[in-house]
Amino acid sequence: MSDAEKPTLLVIDGHSLAFRAFYALPVDSFQTRDGQHTNAIHGFLSMLLLLLQNEKPTHLAVAFDISRFSFRNRDYAEYKGTRSETPPEFKGQVPLLQDALKAMRVRTIEKEDFEADDILATLAARGVAEGYRVLLVSGDRDTIQLVNDDVTLLYPNTQGVSQLKRYDTAAVIERYGIRPEQYPDVAALVGESSDNLIGITKVGEKTAVKWLGLYGDLDGILAHADEIKGVVGQNLRDEKENAIRNRRLNKLVTDVPLDVSIDEFATQPIDEDAVRELFGRLEFRTLLERVMKIAAANGNGGISAPAEVEAIEAVAEVVAAPSAPTTRLLLDEELALWLERAVAAEPAGLGLSLEIVDGKVIGAGIATSDETVHLHWQPGRADYAAFETWLASDSPKIMTDAKTQLKALTRSGLAFDGLVVDTLVAGWLVRPILAEKTLADLVSQYLGETVPQADPSQLLPEEGTDAGAPEYAWYTLRLAPVVLRSLSESSRRLLAEVEMPLVPVLAAMELRGVTVDHPELAALSSQLAERAAGLAEAAFAEIGREVNLGSPKQLQEVLFDQLGMPKTRATKTGYTTDASALADLQESNPHPFLGYLLEHRDATKLRQIVESLDKAIAGDGRIHTTYWQIGAATGRMSSNDPNLQNIPIRTEEGRRIRKAFRHGPEYTELLTADYSQIEMRIMAHLSGDPGLIEAFNAGEDLHRFVGARVFSVDPADVTPLMRTKVKAMSYGLAYGLSAFGLSKQLRIDRAEATQLMKEYFERFGAVRGYLRGVVEQAKIDGYTETIFGRRRAFPDLASPNRVHRENAERAALNSPIQGSAADIIKIAMSRVEADIAARGLGSRMLMQVHDELVFEVAPGESEALEEVVRDRMSNAAELLVPLDVQIGRGANWDDAAH
Repeated sequence: MSDAEKPTLLVIDGHSLAFRAFYALPVDSFQTRDGQHTNAIHGFLSMLLLLLQNEKPTHLAVAFDISRFSFRNRDYAEYKGTRSETPPEFKGQVPLLQDALKAMRVRTIEKEDFEADDILATLAARGVAEGYRVLLVSGDRDTIQLVNDDVTLLYPNTQGVSQLKRYDTAAVIERYGIRPEQYPDVAALVGESSDNLIGITKVGEKTAVKWLGLYGDLDGILAHADEIKGVVGQNLRDEKENAIRNRRLNKLVTDVPLDVSIDEFATQPIDEDAVRELFGRLEFRTLLERVMKIAAANGNGGISAPAEVEAIEAVAEVVAAPSAPTTRLLLDEELALWLERAVAAEPAGLGLSLEIVDGKVIGAGIATSDETVHLHWQPGRADYAAFETWLASDSPKIMTDAKTQLKALTRSGLAFDGLVVDTLVAGWLVRPILAEKTLADLVSQYLGETVPQADPSQLLPEEGTDAGAPEYAWYTLRLAPVVLRSLSESSRRLLAEVEMPLVPVLAAMELRGVTVDHPELAALSSQLAERAAGLAEAAFAEIGREVNLGSPKQLQEVLFDQLGMPKTRATKTGYTTDASALADLQESNPHPFLGYLLEHRDATKLRQIVESLDKAIAGDGRIHTTYWQIGAATGRMSSNDPNLQNIPIRTEEGRRIRKAFRHGPEYTELLTADYSQIEMRIMAHLSGDPGLIEAFNAGEDLHRFVGARVFSVDPADVTPLMRTKVKAMSYGLAYGLSAFGLSKQLRIDRAEATQLMKEYFERFGAVRGYLRGVVEQAKIDGYTETIFGRRRAFPDLASPNRVHRENAERAALNSPIQGSAADIIKIAMSRVEADIAARGLGSRMLMQVHDELVFEVAPGESEALEEVVRDRMSNAAELLVPLDVQIGRGANWDDAAH
């Protein structure tokens, strides 16, 4: 029976992991209203849920110590005698943890006179004998001795319990230079301070490992003790009884008399009522959601994976051969036969990489794990009819940077279907902050190899080079399962259900582009140039001379030397002249020169935006931006060449820019659809705050509703200033805004800002609880997660550098909200595009800008398109509050605003 076919027995050392969790999480942050500390319980259960999700055990047990005393204390009274008293905050948590495990139907086990490690050793031995794959979870290094071909140890790192180091035999050898069964001999010689086992003086791990390499085991070392020279040799001879005693005590018992069979550890459906009652008492709202979600996926409600998820999982199971493939050039019937055999041999999918020149396909490489085919494709060439048929079929295909290639296929008149995995997108989900940008990066990161190519910076062979396509297809095929196995189950689902369906949608949008009026932009650019010149002259008149307004050095001389203004924040080259600092300076110490300078900067920046847009208008009169799907760690997309997301929304100039964006001649109008206050709606959903939920469900003006509660007035009496204050605070809190930041943003004193936040949280307490919980959970897990399972790692949450740590905390605060908003609009885009195609509509989706979608409406389709868009956007996610969608229509983007 292969390892994949074996049932999995997972055994956890309960006390060991609970103590780890206790010291990993701040005590004061995990306490119920009645004073019960819960950090050990919370950390343990979080780790357990990760294990259930990632390891999917068929059998599960948690072993506990009954007391500190065991048969080892009768042998050596000082055993574990140096351990300190149990912290009072820890007391009482283990019984509650055991209650939680009981509610989750997880079997616990303990045995008088034995330690939990002995129970792990006994169950591991039984499990192997009965044909199980065994996983042990313990923070006690003595359990290393249990590792073998069928037993793997998951050992928590020094920062807590969220990261587990996987020790199989190879990993033990790599870390310690010995086989697992030799580890007790090392520990016997070196000693173990936590168990009060004193080793041989001046013998460290390196010395012990060297002796084992020479003499095999402890008995062999002691037999040759007289041959060992120097001080350590004499110490060994003098203190050998220490090593003998240590070895006797650190040997784990593999035959503890346990009145239970492994069959009794089979995973069971949870007791939902008991879980809800206990987790409610412990105030574990987020953990309760996670337990219910995993329980549903594992049978308490039966969630089955859709076809696209199953396709992703199939690829993840593939093990690609590392040997270099044979490349063949086939035509016509040979190619058809090869494709037929290849598809049958690789049911999870074939690797595909295209050769592109001038945006069109000139060739391709198709790969199996041991063979590739190279094609020189030409339009209408009968030799490659089988290739075109395969491309258009739903036969699974695996690619790298698929969007670029899908656009080339469309330009070449080739139909395409069956994309299962884009390794570039999958790799980004694994490492959203350090995302690899090229195939070569991915191969280096995940395979540890170097891709041979003429230009290492090139992702695909373009501009006339035909080298590499077969090799790129083969590397892509090998990469996919490795990258996918690095993703959690929820991340693979996100890849299958959200990211992969979006790839062809973005390709189509980029090809469509949007009509933009050149004369309108040219006129606006000229006006902005005149304004900038006039503002510069006015600024020069104030100081009596001309300077370079773009030079920080010259501005520093004017502001701080000539005008004697207060110094801003110090930099390496003097004092900062960035926009934020100068705006604060103008607020506190207004001066005409500074006012003209800031206006000049705004006019210059706007003109640069207008010129970049104007230059991007292609020969068809349309701008074709590039959507960078893997552009941000939060999941948000970015727009480049040109950037459509930096166009001002509320200024007159921004409106002028948007007026230049128009529908094409075959269409009647533009339709815009925008999510209203989506981040605040997600905040209401995630926090479960009754006040916010009430406001959204009643369809009220959120900021007026919140203002009425915060200022204790009727909604009709909320002034514009009050509304502005609560709006700034509501959004700011989700980004970690402090009282100082709020006072600065609203231009109010810090005491007023502090009081404002206090009153806000008194009325919307669940928001504060949620925001605190997000960061604390991220410290446990090492990452945040969106509603849909998008993960973002935050290693700096454990940084000793306070600035880095606080920056990570602020980013972690908002990441689930921003990421969920990104997921929602991506889901909506894919579903809208699919519905438009299914209904045979001629209308088209053109742009995505923040939370807004822009469409070109075909004649007579206005109402049908609105129906599709409103339905798919408002139902992209099931939240506790409605997703409100605002629709607008007009001849141009500005007229279609809502």
